[in-house]
Amino acid sequence: MAASLYLVAGKATDSVTHGFLPAAARLGLDVTLLTDRPSAHDAGVPVVECDVSDFRDIIARVEDTAARGGGEPAAVFSNSDFLQAPAALAAAYFGLPAKDWRAATRAKNKALMRRHLAALDPVFSADAGRVPAGAPYPLVVKPREGVASEDVFLVHDGVELAARVEEIRGRRSDPLVAEEYLPGRLHTLETLGDGRRLRVLGSFRTTLSPPPFFVEERLEWSPPPPEAAQVLRQLEALGVGFGACHTEFVVHEGRARVIEVNYRLIGDHCDFLLADLLGVPLFEQILRVHLGAALPGRRVPPPRHAVAEPVIADRCGTLTAAPGPLQMEDGPVRLAYRPQRAVGDTVSLTRTNRDYLGTVRAIGPGPEEVNAALARFRATHDWTIA
Repeated sequence: MAASLYLVAGKATDSVTHGFLPAAARLGLDVTLLTDRPSAHDAGVPVVECDVSDFRDIIARVEDTAARGGGEPAAVFSNSDFLQAPAALAAAYFGLPAKDWRAATRAKNKALMRRHLAALDPVFSADAGRVPAGAPYPLVVKPREGVASEDVFLVHDGVELAARVEEIRGRRSDPLVAEEYLPGRLHTLETLGDGRRLRVLGSFRTTLSPPPFFVEERLEWSPPPPEAAQVLRQLEALGVGFGACHTEFVVHEGRARVIEVNYRLIGDHCDFLLADLLGVPLFEQILRVHLGAALPGRRVPPPRHAVAEPVIADRCGTLTAAPGPLQMEDGPVRLAYRPQRAVGDTVSLTRTNRDYLGTVRAIGPGPEEVNAALARFRATHDWTIA
């Protein structure tokens, strides 16, 4: 009988639909999808409605499904930012390999993360509604457990902070933090661990939009900077060491300063780029770790350059023209495009990563070839917002 994977998800994502579910099928797993949004998923597998934010309901649904013949769980897994801790607690209940729920909680909660890392790298952080008069402006105000650069702003004084907090409060009520702005070159560190070894998969250099916003406009493959060793020590202090992790950090004057830790695989289609670039079945490897397998031997890919470049909306309206999914070759460069918005969708400009219409991925022998191919691709395709 095939092993049973219980995949915990919120909204439908390409990472799950086109990444982890096909990987589970290739591994021969029987998959049950647990979600609080069953109508959003066209998964091709059994879908069970569940309060996925509550580990107790995850446990109850797994037990009920298994009792009805769905199979005893071999893994409980999630790739959602918000669901790492409840999925980890549910996996631990069944005695399955899992992330430490405490590490998952520290990573998700930016205030807890800052307090936990204070001995290694002190960073000013406070409740955005109780920032002391002597705070080291400029500050970055953000949701304590936010994602995708949503409601993240640079502020230069108390008046600007109060105005931004009031603006954000008009949209959401969850806690906000104000953190010291950390200057430097922005990088990512992509890691995969099996609980015994933590492997660095690679790193991207990230280009951001002009302040006060923090939209990621381009990710370019790059060797991890020497300062990445400092990031690994901070991840160890947080307890991060199992499964995939996507960490954002800046390097300034020889110091690596962590911006945030996303205890899951990198998103926005960079996960597909990473798998293609490394030439490994990355989604399968992540699932196998959650099934109890050790990390496979390291495979050194040939030297290549890669870029993920989102197409970003520049106005509100209705998307009336855009390409569908594409894969093509431009000389020595392999290009892929996957839309994140469909023709007919209403686009509201948010100045966040939610403004992505789609992402172009390019892999080639070097920066010159990749950049030229990206430019040609964008010049020959239309994205129209009316």
